[in-house]
Amino acid sequence: MRLLRIVPDDTKFDFMRFRRVSFPISAALSIVAIALYFFHGLNFGIDFKGGTLMEVQSKSGPADIAKMRTALGALGLGEVQLQQFGGPENVLIRVAEQPGGETAQQGAVQKIRGALGNEVEYRRVEVVGPRVSGELLSYGVIGLMLAIMGIFIYLWFRFEWQFALGAMIANVHDLVLTIGFMSLAQIDFDLTSIAALLTILGYSLNDTVVIYDRIREMLRRYKKMTIADLLNISVNSTLSRSIITHVTVTLALLALLLFGGQAIHSFTATMMFGVVLVGTYTSIFIAAPILIYLGVGIGRDTAAGADKP
Repeated sequence: MRLLRIVPDDTKFDFMRFRRVSFPISAALSIVAIALYFFHGLNFGIDFKGGTLMEVQSKSGPADIAKMRTALGALGLGEVQLQQFGGPENVLIRVAEQPGGETAQQGAVQKIRGALGNEVEYRRVEVVGPRVSGELLSYGVIGLMLAIMGIFIYLWFRFEWQFALGAMIANVHDLVLTIGFMSLAQIDFDLTSIAALLTILGYSLNDTVVIYDRIREMLRRYKKMTIADLLNISVNSTLSRSIITHVTVTLALLALLLFGGQAIHSFTATMMFGVVLVGTYTSIFIAAPILIYLGVGIGRDTAAGADKP
């Protein structure tokens, strides 16, 4: 006997009934996300846009942002962004890509060091040229596409083509909404963001495969049951596991978001949205009910099999 029951064993919530609501809402949100991407764009970080990133810490107490901004603005380096993070002594400096290649980027770093002097400690300096940033962006996009195709091929062999297509649609749905969120919030889109998107794919896929595996088991066991009822039983039977996983991941991400610092902020914010708000919802309200429209269970031997449980 279990001491803790997250979801009662006899839960019979009708999830499939909400497909007439979840599908239009998801379609509308996906269109909005795509529009945000094309008309609002992403806030590409140093990794993909090129430029200089410096993390400094004031030696004499809280950093004077206004004074530092005035000093750096007089250097003629173009767009210079200063952001306080962590504690009042820490400042993140972003400098736009300088014309003139790698030499110009290093020259910008020296100018900043000269302007700030010994009043600050230079804790991190990153310089990315335009060629490297373009290659990183291309490789990141290729990596995402290969991951989706790999998932599709694996699930085709592991289950059936309907399950593979359903999982791929769900994964693309997660990516589109997450990228739309990043465009709306203007979160830095850098290499850690690519890592976050790949992690969201893995989390969503894991949750979806657990449900799909139970659906396949039910398809073999109950031949007379309607596909909608069968999907409802499958989702309800895995609901406790989904909630436990969801809560555990949420607590871990919340701790990273609050105390992880600026260096991983884009990663944790993206993960929080993609996993907490999108991934679990997609597995239950998109990946499972879409099997009805893909024809899963058609052609079963309705003359044999067990009755409904």
